[in-house]
Amino acid sequence: MNKVILMGRLTRDPEVRYSAGESATAVARYTLAVDRRFSRRDGSNGEQTADFIGCVAFGRSAEFAEKYFRKGLKIVVTGRIQTGSYTNKDGVRVYTTDVVVEDQEFAESKNASSEGGFSGDTYGAAPTSGRPAPSAAAGDGFMNIPDGIDEGLPF
Repeated sequence: MNKVILMGRLTRDPEVRYSAGESATAVARYTLAVDRRFSRRDGSNGEQTADFIGCVAFGRSAEFAEKYFRKGLKIVVTGRIQTGSYTNKDGVRVYTTDVVVEDQEFAESKNASSEGGFSGDTYGAAPTSGRPAPSAAAGDGFMNIPDGIDEGLPF
């Protein structure tokens, strides 16, 4: 089984290109900085505490990344590892490892990303549909339900 789940921050805005041909397909490439869970115990300062993992998304996922993902945004990606190789212009064989994105989503709210040092209108404003604001929650994190309403619940 080849399954990868990553959570990290984008190191830069996604780079999106479109394939040539009749049905041009979007291809987005981006790099995630994924924090390491444990640091080295030898106390060395300046040691890298994140891994930088290349990701590639195709089609609608690539278009979504182009529209909504920006540098510094925290996202969750699921996909698979794919290795490959090519010969560069100097004739040297270059080996690659990428995560091919199957699913991607935001890992934090827009407000949280703004407070964390990331600024900018990333995902666009949430639509205002005239819905009432959510009711205030009780101190335990649950909404207050009035007494006597048990009879009206279908379960």
